[in-house]
Amino acid sequence: MKRKFTFFTACCTALIFSASVLFSGCKEKTSDPIQKTGLLLDTVIGISIYDSDDESLLDKSFDLCESYEEKLSPTIPTSEIYQINHSGGQPVSVSDDTLELIQLGIHYGDLSDGLFDITIAPLSELWDFGNNTGNVPSAEAVAEAASHVDYHSIQISGNQVWLSDPASGIDLGGIAKGYIADRIRDYLVSEGVKSAIINLGGNVLTVGGRPDGTDFNIGIRKPFADDTASITTAHVKNTSLVSSGNYQRYFEKGGKIYHHILNPDNGYPIENDLYQVTILCDSSADADAFSTICYSLGVEKGLDLINNTEGVEALFVTSDYSLHASSGWEEAVK
Repeated sequence: MKRKFTFFTACCTALIFSASVLFSGCKEKTSDPIQKTGLLLDTVIGISIYDSDDESLLDKSFDLCESYEEKLSPTIPTSEIYQINHSGGQPVSVSDDTLELIQLGIHYGDLSDGLFDITIAPLSELWDFGNNTGNVPSAEAVAEAASHVDYHSIQISGNQVWLSDPASGIDLGGIAKGYIADRIRDYLVSEGVKSAIINLGGNVLTVGGRPDGTDFNIGIRKPFADDTASITTAHVKNTSLVSSGNYQRYFEKGGKIYHHILNPDNGYPIENDLYQVTILCDSSADADAFSTICYSLGVEKGLDLINNTEGVEALFVTSDYSLHASSGWEEAVK
């Protein structure tokens, strides 16, 4: 029997993130949705609304996404995260949203015994997978960066946040897109929307199902395959699907893949037999964090975690393209 897991209400990879889940077969027979796509959060995002013709809902959702990016990006000098990272250890006043997301990141650091660590910035900046075409940092540089990765250095008093290690740095890329997707969903629901898909660079969150009451059909991308190739599909409503894998941001050197999911302890990409993990749960922020944690844990330990966590399901894809599902996955997506 699964233990009760209390979700934070609070999106996902706001600054880095992975296009790993594709949706297909989502068109309502009687009418097309209103849609908007654009480049935000360092990725392509898209929102489709099926039960309204009010395009201002799309515009306001994009505005909301942009406002979060301006708070949470580690590279925008005016953002709250940038200010924390460059304050030299001095307290920085942050908004309630930023505080909530940092606290959520700390929670998942505790849950994963540090495998999920939002002070990964020294390592993510060193490896720079967004631009790195084949440069493996020196062992000395990796060790130095890793020595400053420890979420326990995050200090909080009220709405003030600082780092006890000024050489550390917060990077919310492993959870921010999910948090933002959750907030966009909250906005759309508050405006009466009952049928929509939010896709923030592969972090997919469904509002309800199709207008006719049936589920959305979400295709889960096949790792290392063409962007339109799915390894399986999920029939869902009112839920989020988020994937993490070694094929999303990586380079290959000497026959070895170096990917963006880093081990906070040794500073190098996680090595295991996994290509991908897809998480299904109500909160996209939670799905975001669990996808990274489960990829880092590997199949056996990852399945054990999910099978003992209520409200979360997972699908693991190993390097031979075998599928390993949590105990409730098939029931959740049928």
